[in-house]
Amino acid sequence: MAFREYKIGSMMFGVCLSVSMFVTIFLPGLDISGVSSTQLALEKQLTYGWESGFNYYDPFLQGKDKPIKVTLTKDPRTGAKIDETDAYVFKPGTHFPDGLTHNWILGDKVEKASASTGRIHEATEEKGGVFLVQVADDDTPYIEYATATRGWTVDAVLKAADQQFLAGSGKTMFIREGCWWCHTLLPEETQDWQTFGRPPMTGDFNGESPTTFGSDRKAPDLLHVGSRNSSREWLTMHFFNPRLVQPHSIMPRYDYLWGDKDKEGNPIDLKAWDKKFMAYAKGESIYPPEVPIPASGSEARMLIDFVLNLK
Repeated sequence: MAFREYKIGSMMFGVCLSVSMFVTIFLPGLDISGVSSTQLALEKQLTYGWESGFNYYDPFLQGKDKPIKVTLTKDPRTGAKIDETDAYVFKPGTHFPDGLTHNWILGDKVEKASASTGRIHEATEEKGGVFLVQVADDDTPYIEYATATRGWTVDAVLKAADQQFLAGSGKTMFIREGCWWCHTLLPEETQDWQTFGRPPMTGDFNGESPTTFGSDRKAPDLLHVGSRNSSREWLTMHFFNPRLVQPHSIMPRYDYLWGDKDKEGNPIDLKAWDKKFMAYAKGESIYPPEVPIPASGSEARMLIDFVLNLK
């Protein structure tokens, strides 16, 4: 009897905590699960593919098992000119995003349109394929399995592409290198919106994992950075050595992502580059040393492609 009050108090605390968690987590989860994917969410799913963080298929976060985003200006099957189109190429064996493999991810209307008009249920990971994001007459976005609807094969699309973006692999680099420790992808306050662009909507994240919101901001928000700065040359210098474009930058160098050789196959000598840069920093040289262009399959190319894709 001496501890009756404590028992009752503990029970009441447990009940209050349970109710609080129910209201805070479960009920909002019901609302979120009922939100349909926006067009942006579909584009992100097809750009980034399946899980971008640690997973069994890419345990060392090297950007494996990811789709390739391409830009087309001609039909890969007929060769006829078309309006500039973004297509998403999944080579055979590349894992599909959850929106293509699980129900209730895309949202009811989006899933029905993707199935009936886009024929996405005919796609398999074993065969791979090419996907597009379309908008129906009633403004419902949906995914089109272009391999079935248009006869676009993986090889034909990659061959006809004007540009290829390794943004899916680049998101893995963004996570692995800790970029989201300093940069957010979530403008929050009104002042943020004026500087960094509109905040995201709930439906923008359907099927994306992880979201890379970031937990702290020591550097600018990057959600729409590809619209604010689309210069690949500037970003190349920025990632190789941030002090080339901002003398007081606290951002670390990512020159090691270049690997051993540049785009032309020439060896990269970082020690020699540093020596020339120090001469420039001390005023002994008028011009800084040239930054090597990343090789087509380098991790630097992947990361730059991801940042350019944030629009």
